[in-house]
Amino acid sequence: METMAKPQFKGKRYRLDKPELLAPAGNLEKLKFAVHYGADAVYIGGQKYGLRSGADNFSFEEMREGVEFAKKYGAKVFVAANIYAHNEDIAGIEEYLRNLYEAGIAAIIVADPAIVDTARRAVPGLEVHLSTQQSTLNWQAVSFWKEEGLPRVVLGRETSLEEIAEIKNHVDIEIETFIHGAMCSSYSGRCVLSNHFTDRDSNRGGCCQSCRWKYDLFQDDRPEGTWVSEEEVEAQASPDRLQPGVTQLPLHQPEDNPFSMGSKDLCMLESIPDLIEAGIDSFKIEGRMKSIHYVATVVNAYRKAIDAYMADPEHYVMNPEWLDELNKAANRPLNTGFFYDTPDHEDHIYEPEEKAAPYDFAGLVMEYDTESGTALIQQRNHFKPGQEVEFFGPDNTFFKQTVGELWDAEGNSLDAARHPLQPVRMKVNQPVAYFDMMRKRKS
Repeated sequence: METMAKPQFKGKRYRLDKPELLAPAGNLEKLKFAVHYGADAVYIGGQKYGLRSGADNFSFEEMREGVEFAKKYGAKVFVAANIYAHNEDIAGIEEYLRNLYEAGIAAIIVADPAIVDTARRAVPGLEVHLSTQQSTLNWQAVSFWKEEGLPRVVLGRETSLEEIAEIKNHVDIEIETFIHGAMCSSYSGRCVLSNHFTDRDSNRGGCCQSCRWKYDLFQDDRPEGTWVSEEEVEAQASPDRLQPGVTQLPLHQPEDNPFSMGSKDLCMLESIPDLIEAGIDSFKIEGRMKSIHYVATVVNAYRKAIDAYMADPEHYVMNPEWLDELNKAANRPLNTGFFYDTPDHEDHIYEPEEKAAPYDFAGLVMEYDTESGTALIQQRNHFKPGQEVEFFGPDNTFFKQTVGELWDAEGNSLDAARHPLQPVRMKVNQPVAYFDMMRKRKS
């Protein structure tokens, strides 16, 4: 009988001195923003084996550039390779993992035991973290993965704070949990709705987010056992093409929002002390397909909260301005998921959503001239003189002002910044720096 391989990692810190802030990065630009705004690590997707095929994802060349950028700020880059592999997915996995290691990737996030085993055998220097897709919820399961040589487990989102604390008491291993972002309506993301509705496999990167669709209900009055063709089923999906014998049942009033299975988004910003005291080592933000503005805003808020608590735990006070900032990037109503209690109907979205993000990313600061008090802004959304804007950045930059006169790169006056990525110069009320962002209220 073949003996089990010994754990690969010696001297690993199984309790980080300070929680790691782990941010999503759907492309190279988002990676740079996440790191610049305070992420200790970022997780990305390669062009294979990940669950976000709709994201831009990274070539190996982009990975190397991202790793080099992250190293300048003391940050790490992880790659999600968390599909559930079918037989045809296995070919080429060893070469892919070796390329990740050579690109400088610090760790891979994996769900499938076949990929875990392949990584440990073929690339023993590449750290393996267990994905949340494994739905690990108890300390004995965590202990099993520790014995398999994994230094970190990403727990299922159904784990409560009390259960996390018990896991940390039993097993000396790093624990990572999602603390912000979208929540899947299925069990730790193990959903097949997308497979049935669109033939896109959720567990191989193709989720169409069918739980976010709007639904209605129809009643078929034909005798039981009546055969219904595929064409009729498709036709019944549209109320104006109902077949004979089929009636529409109103689930709601015309002004109501059609039924959705969408859950509210997770937000644990107000619970930073509880997360740290429970022993969580890595705080993970969801959102590889979210905007640059979202990533920068969310990372910035959690960075400030974590740093404030670690600097003086006894006198820590939650700053409401951090939550105000988060709400400028939120896409849906927020809640605390499974951390304190099991979510119920109040934690799902049934009513028409109030848009909680009334701001657009308007421009990126490229440079600042101290003598003239002007900034060179790279346009990201249309803005013009007379509009109120906000500047914010990772070094506590925050102020509001009205846009004054605008000039193009040649010094010509502009009536608006209307062209994508257009360089525009404008006066600013306070000093700004490269990578500071300018946003505006949505019209």
